[in-house]
Amino acid sequence: MAWSTSSTSTPQEKHEVFLSFRGEDTRYTFTGHLHATLTRLQVNTYIDYNLQRGDEISSSLLKAIEDAKLSVIVFSKNYANSKWCLDELVKILECKRMRGQIVLPIFYDIDPSHVRNQTGSYAEAFVKHGTHLDGQMDRVQKWREALREAANYSGWDCSVNRMESELIEKIAKDVLEKLNRVYVGDLDQQIAKLEKLAQLQYQFFQNITSAENWKNHDATVQRITELKMERSVRMLRLSPDMLSHLENSNNDNPFLF
Repeated sequence: MAWSTSSTSTPQEKHEVFLSFRGEDTRYTFTGHLHATLTRLQVNTYIDYNLQRGDEISSSLLKAIEDAKLSVIVFSKNYANSKWCLDELVKILECKRMRGQIVLPIFYDIDPSHVRNQTGSYAEAFVKHGTHLDGQMDRVQKWREALREAANYSGWDCSVNRMESELIEKIAKDVLEKLNRVYVGDLDQQIAKLEKLAQLQYQFFQNITSAENWKNHDATVQRITELKMERSVRMLRLSPDMLSHLENSNNDNPFLF
């Protein structure tokens, strides 16, 4: 499976990306669309669809955060209202420090300064937290520090990019680059250009017997074949180590095509 849906059980397959978001704000809109796009691009992404959450973050969700190479944090208007989301954020930043996890903040329908300085709806949220968690001020302080830290990282402000579909594609491409993965769209463009070049070369050289000219044409065709193979391998999501192993193995290996 390319994604996991519940915090009640541990994912069977290691995932690359963890999505932290406020469900009532973006589960069925922005975050849902981003998850679908990452899944289409073969990025194994953990998204928690558990609608019933308690006050304490579950152990399986903590493990999901630890396993991720990259965490996408979708800050929205009501993100700070959720103690669960804030605990997720603290854990994500801990993994950044201890495990080198990549953190990508996204500001959806919220000014980054409200996250950084806990103003606006975030100020209102912390008034409630201060009232309900009077004996846990250390926990509240960790939330404040985590929000300030995360808001200072390079990310995406949705108010600057109005076209949501285009923005999601850009974010997905950014995620792939941060994971050192090839964006398939770029390979498709390279293949299309080379195929057009090969066709033009063939039309131009078909009445010319120069061996050098045909050598150039053959080189173009070979490059097209290589790019198509790379695209296929990437779509199979082979790791660099496995790719190296396959390249060094016999030519009749069934994975090479």
